[in-house]
Amino acid sequence: MAFRGWKRLLLVGRQNTFAKAWRSRRGGPSLRWKRCCHWSTGKSLDPEVRVFLEENTEVTSSGHLTPEIRLRLLTPHCRFWREKPDLWPYGDPFWAIYWPGGQALSRYILDNPRVVKGRSVLDLGSGCGATAIAAVMSGASQVLANDIDPIAGMAMILNCELNHLNPFPITIKNIINSEAGNWDLIVLGDMFYDEQLADGLHHWLRKCIRIQQTEVLIGDPGRHQFLSHSIRSHLHKVIEYSLPEYTRQENNGLTSSIVWSYQPSNS
Repeated sequence: MAFRGWKRLLLVGRQNTFAKAWRSRRGGPSLRWKRCCHWSTGKSLDPEVRVFLEENTEVTSSGHLTPEIRLRLLTPHCRFWREKPDLWPYGDPFWAIYWPGGQALSRYILDNPRVVKGRSVLDLGSGCGATAIAAVMSGASQVLANDIDPIAGMAMILNCELNHLNPFPITIKNIINSEAGNWDLIVLGDMFYDEQLADGLHHWLRKCIRIQQTEVLIGDPGRHQFLSHSIRSHLHKVIEYSLPEYTRQENNGLTSSIVWSYQPSNS
């Protein structure tokens, strides 16, 4: 099965597995990576994993909303675009796709640096790290990237290197339902594909706003699971972007992506 088909599995067939990992306190990393629950600036990568990622991803900045940002992604030029998914040794590589919600968030931050300048930013479900990178480029005073996949954390370090940035701190702990951190801004994209996960996010983000007065921006192209959830009544559209043709083709014809401001009325 080509990776194009695999991507559909990530969107539909395997998303429940990923959602369960987010709901889990453990977050689901393998034993090999449990020691790597947090990276600080200057943390070195496992040489074997670095080589694998460098050999099996393509450095690209085209076909997306943010040509300023270079990323290592799975593309049609990569071996695993054609290989069977089970041959990928590190679990489903959600991070290796630049999802439309993340693209919209990153574009918005680059175009509006005042949103992050001098502020602390948490990039929740960071994936490839593009939005965290955009925040650093736009002058955020502090950035923490969070993703429960330890390989995503390693990919983010490589992507920081590509963009001539010192790696920001990365945590692979599941922080949903944890204590509300003191962040000025939380950004998250493409995470509302499972009802229970969406419920957990709704509750936790609302708590962060109530306790810390955190601002929350959500990137999503308007998928049914997102717009049909009760969170929809608390969203305000900030901006909508037309997606490049390449991104449209790789996302089943989605034509645009939106940045939403999350403002629960009972905060």
